[in-house]
Amino acid sequence: MGAVMGTFSSLQTKQRRPSKDKIEDELEMTMVCHRPEGLEQLEAQTNFTKRELQVLYRGFKNECPSGVVNEETFKQIYAQFFPHGDASMYAHYLFHAFDTTQTGSVKFEDFVTALSILLRGTVHEKLRWTFNLYDINKDGYINKEEMMDIVKAIYDMMGKYTYPVLKEDTPRQHVDVFFQKMDKNKDGIVTLDEFLESCQEVSFFDFASEDDNIMRSLQLFQNVM
Repeated sequence: MGAVMGTFSSLQTKQRRPSKDKIEDELEMTMVCHRPEGLEQLEAQTNFTKRELQVLYRGFKNECPSGVVNEETFKQIYAQFFPHGDASMYAHYLFHAFDTTQTGSVKFEDFVTALSILLRGTVHEKLRWTFNLYDINKDGYINKEEMMDIVKAIYDMMGKYTYPVLKEDTPRQHVDVFFQKMDKNKDGIVTLDEFLESCQEVSFFDFASEDDNIMRSLQLFQNVM
């Protein structure tokens, strides 16, 4: 994914190449185990241009020659961003948010669809995606156990460089703050409607700003991937 984002960040400065790139890309797509949907279809489904999709596909194929990435490979790639922590659990949750069909693998289409939302989607789209990430068991609700698992995974990922030094009850405090703001009817779970309503009332990341580390980690899906 690092190579993918590296190439994506330079899209604005790249000059348009000859049309033979289209032929090369189509030939490359036939050489992998999974062939992505047509670029025209992906262009219609995402907020990326056809040229951007070509660049993203090349980066994806460099990291994942088979055309798909499994969870173990995803964890290895993601761990490169956090050498001083343990990103395995957060990557696990993130992988399953990307793997919307629950097939155990992420295809190029899955990758660019999520990336389109996270980088160029509306606030509402980003919030729905975030809710899905936190709803670990995909039952339509976020409970305290799920939120605790996410927060702990974030702190594990940040590792020894988390500052200030965490107290044992810090994750629980953040979960309590989350539910105080999000659980409108105080029934112990947060629904999608409650989540969206709370985020419209106040910036989603305002409550997290009490701790810069948790705020940065909650924004990882926007800034790192």
